[in-house]
Amino acid sequence: MAQIQVTFPDNSSREYASGTTGLEIAKSIAPGLAKAAIAVKIDGQVKSLAMPISENIALEILTFDNPQGKEVFWHSSSHIMAQAVIEVFPNTKLAIGPPIDEGWYYDFEVEKPFSPADLEKIEKKMSEIIAEKAEFTFSTKSRSEAIEYYKAKDAEYKVEILEGLEDDTVSFYYQSRFEDLCRGPHILHTGLIKAFKLTASSGAYWRGDENRKMLQRIYGVSYPKKNMLDDYLHRMEEAKRRDHRVIGKQQELYTISERVGAGMILWRPRGARIRNEIENFWRSEHLKYGYDLVYSPHIANRALWEQSGHTDFYSDDMFGAIEVDDKRYQLKPMNCPFHIEMYNARLWSYRDLPLRWAELGTVYRYEKPGVLHGLMRVRGFTQDDAHHFVAQENMEEELVWILNFCVHMLTSFGFKDYNVFLSTMPEKAIGDKEDWDRAEEGLKAALEKVGLPYEVDEGGGAFYGPKIDIQIKDAIGRGWQCSTIQFDFSLPERFDLSYIDSSGQQKRPFMIHRALLGSIERFFGVLIEHYAGNFPLWLAPTQVKVLPITDSVNEYAQELTKKLKENDFRAEIDIRSEKVGAKIRDAEIFKVPYMFVVGAREAESGQVSIRRHGQGDIGTKSIEEALEMLQAELKSKGITNEENNL
Repeated sequence: MAQIQVTFPDNSSREYASGTTGLEIAKSIAPGLAKAAIAVKIDGQVKSLAMPISENIALEILTFDNPQGKEVFWHSSSHIMAQAVIEVFPNTKLAIGPPIDEGWYYDFEVEKPFSPADLEKIEKKMSEIIAEKAEFTFSTKSRSEAIEYYKAKDAEYKVEILEGLEDDTVSFYYQSRFEDLCRGPHILHTGLIKAFKLTASSGAYWRGDENRKMLQRIYGVSYPKKNMLDDYLHRMEEAKRRDHRVIGKQQELYTISERVGAGMILWRPRGARIRNEIENFWRSEHLKYGYDLVYSPHIANRALWEQSGHTDFYSDDMFGAIEVDDKRYQLKPMNCPFHIEMYNARLWSYRDLPLRWAELGTVYRYEKPGVLHGLMRVRGFTQDDAHHFVAQENMEEELVWILNFCVHMLTSFGFKDYNVFLSTMPEKAIGDKEDWDRAEEGLKAALEKVGLPYEVDEGGGAFYGPKIDIQIKDAIGRGWQCSTIQFDFSLPERFDLSYIDSSGQQKRPFMIHRALLGSIERFFGVLIEHYAGNFPLWLAPTQVKVLPITDSVNEYAQELTKKLKENDFRAEIDIRSEKVGAKIRDAEIFKVPYMFVVGAREAESGQVSIRRHGQGDIGTKSIEEALEMLQAELKSKGITNEENNL
């Protein structure tokens, strides 16, 4: 019998009989691996465990721990749910059902929106389908044959999908009594789903277009073990408790008013205090470490955006042009062209570079109504933007500097765990391949010098250059995209940027875009959820609440509040004629870090009784000792310059 050679990720290899499946290979390695296996990756392509292998290959066994394994598992789950919906509601039309970051969704056209009772019926039917342990199989049809097939079934969404494909042949997947147009692959059989939950239903426009039909979307999650589902549900409860929209309202941090406009944030005094602290720290650290701060207008001649290419690539995300003095002006969606115009205002030498220009620039982008979400997706936001103009020979050194600065800033806000991604050249890209290779190698070298583990996102770069994306992990392990470091081969060419090198020749500088927090609005939302509204002392909108026990000590309490303010602490006094227990409860609701409780004894001795949010009474101190304690806690924020080699 003919033999094939299979090479594994550790570069070891084994021989197997031609026609051996991925499942059989997994069994030959370890029975436990075969039990956990979901799919295989063959020469970089994800395939079914059941597929026979007849040639020499590189193979990786994918389990649920692997992101691509999860995708297969969740995509298969979406098919099971779709079958259940069709069997419970036979007149339903199927649209699409992809895996997402955690779980899956499927869109349906139904007569009326799904109710909680409907979801329970669908879950019951899913359990029956899973119990069948029905195998996933597939067949192929020509695209034209598939179009006619679905037209006959009045399946308009599948027809539209097929008409948008270029493939001559398409695949169909089957399980139990169900079929669906699908590229696959899928798990071996439905019984591998050991735990699942339908988590929500909502309206969703077909293909995200508000001018198309409103469909009904069902979200779900599934796992190969029940304890995984239990962990997920616990995390979701914790995420619900931390929801920035709920906490923002409770603590009076910000407001969104339909009278002002969807996606426009109104920063209330308490939220504005936090924003002010974020921005003050941001400015001071940028100036300390070698940035220059710049400012640019909110509106510009639209011709600037036409030259930059934004009107070609981002027009759907830009607000409409405004006519001013017979010219068309544009609310800015990005700050880059302004900084370029500043660069072009004079001639630069290699001795002047690198230039590091940073701006808290407010930009405006049109987000569709369906994706607006509290502070996380808005239409007007302040981007903590920076652009580095760098001599080509100093590129790697500058990248190391930027990464160290990013880590310094994120750590100062309490984020120490990251997911880092290096996105490389896509199929459609501008610029010379040599420049791309050099930029990618520079990004890799910088990541390795800084010691940041990373994953390579092959082909995931922007058309104008490769990039590094840094996701911060919050207190419950969720990843949030914040820092981005992007090369740009487009704008230096479009705006003819140059500098004079050491030999007196004109050269094109490298341009690096850098957003660190992303946007102040979104980063603030992440901070709220990371800390569950219990901000560290340096960020808390009210750092100390002075609580007099009786009206007779109000004068002492007011003097204490004044002294706190004189020492630059954000202090408030609660002089309501309420019992001190009620005052403490209110301060706890707003998660004020410290409560200074004062009565006759404290007023007589010049002391304060101190309570810490979430801890209770922590003792009595003199006013001077209390101030020293607060100042020491403020100084403990952040990390030293030496730790980041800045």
